[in-house]
Amino acid sequence: MNALRKSSSASTERDPRWAAVLARDAAADGNFWYSVATTGVYCRPSCASRRPRPENVRFHATRADAERAGFRPCRRCKPEQAALADQHAALVTAACRAIESADTAPSLAELAGQAGLSPFHFHRVFKAITGLTPKQYAAAHRHGRVRDRLAHAARVTDAIYDAGYGSSARFYEHSAAILGMRPKSYRAGGAETRMRFAVGECSLGAVLVAQSERGICAILLGDDPEALTRELEDRFPNAELVGGDADFERVVAQVIGFVEAPRGALDLPLDIRGTAFQQRVWQALRKIPAGRTASYAEIAERIGAPGAVRAVAGACAANALAVAIPCHRVIRRDGALSGYRWGVERKQALLAREAKVR
Repeated sequence: MNALRKSSSASTERDPRWAAVLARDAAADGNFWYSVATTGVYCRPSCASRRPRPENVRFHATRADAERAGFRPCRRCKPEQAALADQHAALVTAACRAIESADTAPSLAELAGQAGLSPFHFHRVFKAITGLTPKQYAAAHRHGRVRDRLAHAARVTDAIYDAGYGSSARFYEHSAAILGMRPKSYRAGGAETRMRFAVGECSLGAVLVAQSERGICAILLGDDPEALTRELEDRFPNAELVGGDADFERVVAQVIGFVEAPRGALDLPLDIRGTAFQQRVWQALRKIPAGRTASYAEIAERIGAPGAVRAVAGACAANALAVAIPCHRVIRRDGALSGYRWGVERKQALLAREAKVR
């Protein structure tokens, strides 16, 4: 009997799911369930009950498997119900829809009341899942609405009020950060916006550098210079794109030099355009030293949104300032290189040359 128990215990301890049970890992909830022979119940991995002896534990792929084996749901972790993370996700999704459908953004108290949580708890849950506070999410949604309205409204003022701004003055206070240009210029697809640009060559292929009045607004990498130019034209179809002069050629040379031998940060003014969440991610990326890397999960934790790993990956993919915002320094938790807007091979090459400079 002792030999049987030892064998059963060893088998459980070798199973990687046992480590999740010991850690009470909420991330494993929904992936499997475990039952305890001595109590006759089955639990989710994060259950806070007293840890069972490994020889008494069995793992189950589904709740139905556990119940067919004769086990009943634990009264403490309630495994027959949706995981807490799923419950929170559903509440936050409903709150996001409420924000998006309202003419005036609901207050924190109203959103928390609809979710059945205290304002403090709701605020924390919302930020952990979306990476933004409810107020920031409402502002980001309103920014998106005004960009959409500007493309269709007869007048700029109509677009501003239709998007939910109480006054045009409040919008104009932040219009440069929201649009990257004057509202009339944005509405006209970048008309009256002058951008200098040039395409150069480096060891990684073609490099397009574009600069607005505010700073460098695009650093694009690729194999086809014409494709890079079309990408810039598609973003601002009516902007005045001007070929770079001698002064701008020196800026391009500085960018290329940084690509070839990255040290510190690129010492040029940047015109960074993105949502509030993207801005937070990009700011965190710029703090990663050359020669170092961070995982998507680590970046999510650094910006105070540990549940927003996928959103962090999305912000990295939306980055249009290669090397200046070093999204190539973000890797998977297991150290593997994942997707990169300009190709995994370029990501690998950038990391390799940074490792030599370090």
